[in-house]
Amino acid sequence: MILNTELEYKGNLFPSKIIFYKKHVNVLYFKSENGVVLQLTIERDSVLRFRYSTTGMFDKDFSYAITIYASKGYNHLEITEDDDKYIITTSKLVCHISKIDMRKTIFDVKDNTLICEDELGFHWEESYEIGGDIVKMSLKSQQGENYYGLGDKPVENNLKGKRFQNWVTDSYAYGRGTDPIYKTIPFYTAIHHEKSYGVFFDNTFRSYFDFCNERRNITSFWAQGGEMNYYFIYGPEMTEVVSNYTDLTGRPQHIPPLWALGFHQCKWSYYPESKVKEITSKFRELQIPCDAIYLDIDYMEGFRCFTWSEEYFPDPKKMVKELADDGFKTIVIIDPGIKIDNDYSVFKEGLEKDYFCKRADGPYMKGKVWPGECYFPDFTNPEVREWWSELFKELIEDIGVAGVWNDMNEPAVMDVPGKSFPDDVRHDYDGNPCSHRKAHNIYGMQMARATYHGLKKFSYPKRPFVITRAAYSGTQRYTSTWTGDNVATWDHLSIANQQAQRMSMSGFSFAGSDIGGFAEQPNGELFARWIQLGVFHPFCRVHSSGDHGDQEPWVFGKTVTDIVRKFIELRYQLLPYLYTTFWRYADEGIPILKSLVLFDQEDSNTHYRNDEFIFGEKILVCPIIEPNSKGRRMYIPRGRWYNFWDNSIMIGGEEVWVDADIDSMPIFVKEGAIIPKYPIQQYVGEKIIEQLELDVYYKEGKESSEVYEDAGDGYDYKKGRYSLRNFNQVGKPNSLTIQQFKSGKFITSYNSFKINIHGLPFKIDKIEVDNEAIDISKINGVVTFEVTKEFRELYITGK
Repeated sequence: MILNTELEYKGNLFPSKIIFYKKHVNVLYFKSENGVVLQLTIERDSVLRFRYSTTGMFDKDFSYAITIYASKGYNHLEITEDDDKYIITTSKLVCHISKIDMRKTIFDVKDNTLICEDELGFHWEESYEIGGDIVKMSLKSQQGENYYGLGDKPVENNLKGKRFQNWVTDSYAYGRGTDPIYKTIPFYTAIHHEKSYGVFFDNTFRSYFDFCNERRNITSFWAQGGEMNYYFIYGPEMTEVVSNYTDLTGRPQHIPPLWALGFHQCKWSYYPESKVKEITSKFRELQIPCDAIYLDIDYMEGFRCFTWSEEYFPDPKKMVKELADDGFKTIVIIDPGIKIDNDYSVFKEGLEKDYFCKRADGPYMKGKVWPGECYFPDFTNPEVREWWSELFKELIEDIGVAGVWNDMNEPAVMDVPGKSFPDDVRHDYDGNPCSHRKAHNIYGMQMARATYHGLKKFSYPKRPFVITRAAYSGTQRYTSTWTGDNVATWDHLSIANQQAQRMSMSGFSFAGSDIGGFAEQPNGELFARWIQLGVFHPFCRVHSSGDHGDQEPWVFGKTVTDIVRKFIELRYQLLPYLYTTFWRYADEGIPILKSLVLFDQEDSNTHYRNDEFIFGEKILVCPIIEPNSKGRRMYIPRGRWYNFWDNSIMIGGEEVWVDADIDSMPIFVKEGAIIPKYPIQQYVGEKIIEQLELDVYYKEGKESSEVYEDAGDGYDYKKGRYSLRNFNQVGKPNSLTIQQFKSGKFITSYNSFKINIHGLPFKIDKIEVDNEAIDISKINGVVTFEVTKEFRELYITGK
């Protein structure tokens, strides 16, 4: 589709002169001579919502993306006007609305810096073929402006110069640049002149984004139906933009259970039961930590959801219990396609209650998926979602399955053009009936939502764990995700790195890739390098297709097995660090992975970096993404960084060579960091944590760190039963002070810290804990000692 042609500049396709204005509390209405209405809502001082109607009336205001818990209110609102424009001022922004054509210009209120301005602004094109309007918005790209986000697009981090489509699509073995793929997250962040803003285009129709591709200095977005309805979100920090976006669209409704952050093993498919136990036993025999084993579609009876194969799994409850006794949580797949079979209770009940999607003229939507011919529940109907949630009782409450993996929920259909529902399929859309053109992009989201509520109900008092392949903005409230059916190639290792970063800066941090690649089979080197990256992704799972050989950690020989074990063990040591980072993400919307541009947007060198990222707040990671590498060049961001492996210090702000043979990868720790570590466990809960290790990285100056802990499952943390420790570190040439401030009612199982101090620039003369000296005679040059977990001040002096 060509966005802007000469034909579009003619006729009544743009707002004309404003003839009417009114204000109702925080909502402003502007009407033009040709009937276009702009509704501007001041959601917050830094968040403005723009809705346009070409008919003078708006549809019912309904969104699956926007959470009911989104923050509202502002500190200041002033509306004035002059001969040319209306001027809306908040404590963060100034927005000008032109009286001639409704075009907008937005400034930072502090210094009057131009942040964003319309080019053509809102315009539209009537669609006689399908009805309604194709709605469009075009903005001027400022000098040096760059763009990031849009979810799982398999391209470089910086989107400038590219065009994309949002239409949730099953994309088996997609490649670099394939578009669209599995997710629709129509949110991007822009940066220019060291300031950042975001745009969230909340329109579920097929949409497009053009970042200076068709026209060099113009960014535009449009949709093939619905409203021009978008949110302008100001930072000026990129982390603030993403945090404000997740405030709008929601954050995880709970922290995941700690075991969900462990290592997971999956394949299409592990069956029968003897094969499952062979795999799990091998993990324990080789002492490779693992918390979850997955069952793909072959665990079912004829691929019928919510059933078990009597041949392969004759006693699933017993098997799940035995796996749990060995420390393995069982995760099962559930797809949306329900086999047409009158002897199948789920189908029969769905048919009797009229819960399946229908075509425009009345017949049910029928399509072929794994079980054969299927009908598909209409998850946009709240009654259907409630029915679906109840179906999980046996799986979760009775059998003991710990998590559910929603696949094929784009929805994927094998035997129809486009491999999904035709446009004429009808949906309830929570009482706003519509065609599949509007509901397609949220179908998978609503399935995941229903699944989540079922697991929350039947897992209680434990926390639910759900994974989804398809998603729309806001899905992060309910589930984790992975990047779909990738390929075992070095380029896909690079793509996985960029996708996980982009998902995180798109508000969906709990994401990962199929480690090792789903299609085809990696060699041992590629598998080892992918594990090294994957243990630093929030969702960490090996998954592969049974068509391409085995892909367990031990199938590539002892050398690779040892490397894989080493890095999975590191993952388990860093669990308290990752859990703390996840708590911040769930509480504040701070991304778990930070591309360098998100970490330091003022350094223009970060704007085009793809490989390096910050894991949490304090750890810098850069995967090796080429074969036969003994190291790589990477960019070290500004500041001083400790090499994780040898404690050597790197001064940031330039690109450097870093050694990293096959058993290593570039990992650096920010000076001043305090990194918590658990002992290595074969699974979460195997050991009672008797001591928390704190790796302290000396910094001359001040730095703060925090450690969040709770029971690791359940909901008591929401009642104050958590432990939050804030550590303030102050380093001087001859002293180091660490102060601890604790809050929360959770009592940890350990009573002491093991302190390991890295990079201390002086020889220790004295250590005082809460003004009492401790014996330093046993330190013997290694700065390691134990202190009570309740200490308030640790003071080290030297010379």
